[in-house]
Amino acid sequence: MAEAAGVPGEAVQLDTVTVSADELVGEADSATIGTVYSEQFENRPISRTGELLEVVPGLIVTQHSGEGKANQYFLRGYNLDHGTDFAVFVDGLPVNMPTHAHGQGYADNGFFIPELVDSIEYRKGPYYAQYGDFSAAGAADIRYKEKFDQNLVEATGGAYGYGRLLSVGSIKAGSGNLLYGLEYVHYDGPYDLGQNFNKGNLVLRYSQHYEGGSYHLAATGYSTRNLSPDQIPERAVDQGLIGRLGFIDPTDGGRSHRVNFSGGFEQQLGPGTLKLDAYAFRYRLDLFSNFTYFLDDPVNGDQFEQSDKRNVYGGNLSYKLTNQLLGLEFHNEIGAQTRYDDIDDVGLYLTKARERLDTTTVSDVKEWIGSVYAQTNVHLTSWLRANVGARFDSINFDVVNNNPLNTGKASDTLISPKGALIFGPWAKTEFFINAGQGFHSNDARGATQTIDPRSGDAVDPVTPLAAARGIDLGMRTALIPNVQVAASVFRLRSDSELVYVGDAGTTEPFGATERYGGELAIYWKPIKHLVVDSDLAYTKARFREQQLDGDGNAIGKRVPQAVQGVAALGVTYTSPQGWDTALRVRYFGPRPLAEDNSVQSNSTTVVNIGAGYRINRRFRISGQINNLFDSKDHDIDYFYTSRLQGEPAAGVDDTHFHPIEPINGRITLSYSY
Repeated sequence: MAEAAGVPGEAVQLDTVTVSADELVGEADSATIGTVYSEQFENRPISRTGELLEVVPGLIVTQHSGEGKANQYFLRGYNLDHGTDFAVFVDGLPVNMPTHAHGQGYADNGFFIPELVDSIEYRKGPYYAQYGDFSAAGAADIRYKEKFDQNLVEATGGAYGYGRLLSVGSIKAGSGNLLYGLEYVHYDGPYDLGQNFNKGNLVLRYSQHYEGGSYHLAATGYSTRNLSPDQIPERAVDQGLIGRLGFIDPTDGGRSHRVNFSGGFEQQLGPGTLKLDAYAFRYRLDLFSNFTYFLDDPVNGDQFEQSDKRNVYGGNLSYKLTNQLLGLEFHNEIGAQTRYDDIDDVGLYLTKARERLDTTTVSDVKEWIGSVYAQTNVHLTSWLRANVGARFDSINFDVVNNNPLNTGKASDTLISPKGALIFGPWAKTEFFINAGQGFHSNDARGATQTIDPRSGDAVDPVTPLAAARGIDLGMRTALIPNVQVAASVFRLRSDSELVYVGDAGTTEPFGATERYGGELAIYWKPIKHLVVDSDLAYTKARFREQQLDGDGNAIGKRVPQAVQGVAALGVTYTSPQGWDTALRVRYFGPRPLAEDNSVQSNSTTVVNIGAGYRINRRFRISGQINNLFDSKDHDIDYFYTSRLQGEPAAGVDDTHFHPIEPINGRITLSYSY
């Protein structure tokens, strides 16, 4: 069975083409756990790396500024921004970053190579003791392969200057395997501002199995730079000032790099199994954005730079043990986790054409979080299982800010109980009740600041840890031959959505919220070589109290950007004659853009299609068409005040959007050896 990458946890084997329906029964602790293996997504047409995470039912991955920065994520009625409440791990490495220059929990997954991925394991909801920060809405573990049967070289070319070179494979080295991956991507894009996007990736991973255990060591490197055709004001398009693929500031964009080192081992120790994972990485980002154009500075414009430089160290230790007590068999797990972010420069600067004009705020931050957890799973009867767990988290901030009034220390602790009852199986069907508490940390700067760095007004520090409590009622069945169905209804209450807004250098207070909804996922294999998968989700998100404007007037209870309806459909056919085809349809519905629901986004529907043919055992040719029907929908929409040159000094309230890319095609030639 598959182990979660990077985070100790119970293994599951669900929603995958490699197991039979009978094997699904009795493995899961929830209707919203699953593992998707590479056989299921290796021919999936995707236009950007992050879209691979859409194998998680109900998850939407999008972008608001072209390539080169973390995606935007939507799940369970959350606008997760760049990762605030969705934890992502790549082969044992945490992706999310706290106290990040561009947004709390920033999760740039551009450093993973899709062809190296063996499986993606996901969990939704705050019910799993082995997951802590950023996992209130869910978590995903991306696991790399250990070896390849055949090594692979690929070259891809496509519309709008798209090019990709890839080499992945493995080499037998001693008693183990050395996995490698090299990737280079260039993309100009369809926008009037050419992105000149360049990305390089390198992955080296050595693994070895021995009697009683295994270990691995890995080193990876990632670098990218680009110009950014960011979101644009709707009025500028309506007035003919720019086209729908236009831009306002031609100097937006950025550069980023990340170098990772990680390792781990798993070893039989006494009656149980000991597992250790450790990591260290160096990260840097320089990002230039201009969302309001000339609202704050009518002469130089409102461009700003967000800078982030950090070293990160951490690890996870767990021990699993099975024992007998009172005639019952208990499967126990205890663990400890630690992470230290040494952030030597996280800053916000006012700029013009990437030249610094002034410093809004700059900080050195030392942030440490330590956690312990325990959980046990027991069969109480032949038809009833229980999983009970809890975790304890302690976080400490030490912030040195350029304004001494915003320098300080803060700390917080949180105990999070978790639990599940699993009923069945009856006729290959199980029912689940899950309940638990999760959390996300807030930005360290928001927890120590007393002065707004822009306005100079006094502000209250925010709480370091924001808790969220949820409950799920779910069902999973394999009763119908060749069909797997998972359904759930959920409720998730967040005490606070206080978020440090890196774009403004201040903390924006959001009230407590409540979300409830339902999800349905169906996996169907009607004939041997045909797979159909679909998912549907609907969430209602509300503030628990009326939100007030600056004058104290009630303005509504809607949560801006909270996605409501989400649907996806995939059809994949693999022929014994060597050809294959895959179709993906993705829909996410209108979203409120203001608390009173006076402004809404439109819905977005995108269809991608791909096909391939294996010429012989070495050569394969494939292609894909993204946005098959040339939809003019939007990747994302926002509603806020901005000012173009010549407009009133107070600016104009308007919808700002990033359009999805027009229809485009790509062709790949692959060589296996």
